[in-house]
Amino acid sequence: MKTEPVETPRKRRDRLYIIAEILVIAKDRSLKTQIMYRANLSFAQLNEYLNFLIRRELLKRHIENGKTVYKTTAKGVKYLENYEEISNLLRRGKENPFVANSPTFWLKRNP
Repeated sequence: MKTEPVETPRKRRDRLYIIAEILVIAKDRSLKTQIMYRANLSFAQLNEYLNFLIRRELLKRHIENGKTVYKTTAKGVKYLENYEEISNLLRRGKENPFVANSPTFWLKRNP
């Protein structure tokens, strides 16, 4: 008898979480498609976020070997530090301060 995997409800990601996720992905330079797939965003959503982050100087776009590459700026890294601090304050009292799905968890693991 084959059992179906139990589906867990997906938690809706808020805008600040998605921004943090994009900034972590682009920390070591990423292509647009890499960001889109790893952050699980549609092409339209991705363009909206990238334009917003570039205007706010949290992300920088440049050309490398004929390809457009995105890189998190120092201001973007500061955003991630602040995001982590706020997330930790909100999680205070829980056993594990880092959730494996959290962008800041991956930032700590991949300095």
